[in-house]
Amino acid sequence: MTAPSIDFAGVGVQVSSKSGPVTLLDNIDLNVESGSWLAIVGPNGAGKTTLLRCLAGLAKHSGSITFTSDGVDASSHELGNRERAKLIGLVPQSPEVPPGVRVADYVLLGRTPHQGMRYSASDQDRVVVDETIKRLDLDAFADRSVETLSGGERQRVVIARALVQDAPILVLDEPTTGLDIGHQFDVLELVGELRAERELTVLSTMHDLSLAGQFAERVAMLASGSLVATGSPTDVFTAQNLADHYGVDAQITHEPDGRVNIAVRRKQQQP
Repeated sequence: MTAPSIDFAGVGVQVSSKSGPVTLLDNIDLNVESGSWLAIVGPNGAGKTTLLRCLAGLAKHSGSITFTSDGVDASSHELGNRERAKLIGLVPQSPEVPPGVRVADYVLLGRTPHQGMRYSASDQDRVVVDETIKRLDLDAFADRSVETLSGGERQRVVIARALVQDAPILVLDEPTTGLDIGHQFDVLELVGELRAERELTVLSTMHDLSLAGQFAERVAMLASGSLVATGSPTDVFTAQNLADHYGVDAQITHEPDGRVNIAVRRKQQQP
């Protein structure tokens, strides 16, 4: 299956509160090209996770989300759970991990959509799991309970589970949370390698704008539930955008290959 392109058209989310309806997303129009890497950025409360939850079928929304692959369109509303799991590998911010489950067994759960009616792992399933565990440097933890791992180690295990789904769309909600800087780059480099090898379409939310500027080809910036900027990292990561939507004074430098480096400067201190 060719990695799908994704089209968000008029996507909106409202929730009820004591003071009345609250808009979490307001009329989002956004196209994600097949095989691209889109970073979704924005300040806290901008709607980044809500947009990914809409894509994953975990949040009700107005408007439409359409996947197009090999010239065939499929509406998000038409997909059942198994079909969606074959299409989208999701790494949530706060995954639910069954108590006492071993790392290898937890990662193996990602193969469930491919098991059909047999509900048991095949030799191929186990090969995929073993290879992914090795690539994420989790060999030493394979027989340990997930709950005994550090936050960063657990995060790599959750990413491994998503990768073994072999889904053409990989969705990562803050994938580097809890990782030290070395493993942040290791994980994102791995995602980049797999995207190239498998021609994946990748969407990731990121708090660290420098990482987004290093790895993503396209960026969508949200603020207060609205899409305020979209384009290449060079287009979106401007000093004006960061001042307007993050309230910071930033120095932006550009590399010849299109990557962007962002340095946030401290406010002037009084003597």
